Amino acid sequence: MEHLSPRQREILQHLAQGKDNKTIAYALGISPKTVKNHLTAVFRRLNVESRTQAAILAIRQNC
Repeated sequence: MEHLSPRQREILQHLAQGKDNKTIAYALGISPKTVKNHLTAVFRRLNVESRTQAAILAIRQNC
């Protein structure tokens, strides 16, 4: 997780809480498209293919 930016970690935390992109965007004051872009980068950096895989990894590593 250390190779994620602070914003990416923040978005991943929201994702691990089960929030959708629109809810994450509202909470962080950014657009849903920006959330989607961050998540695409997160998935690539974590080498996962889905929200579920990313959330499981985040929970396991106490992100």
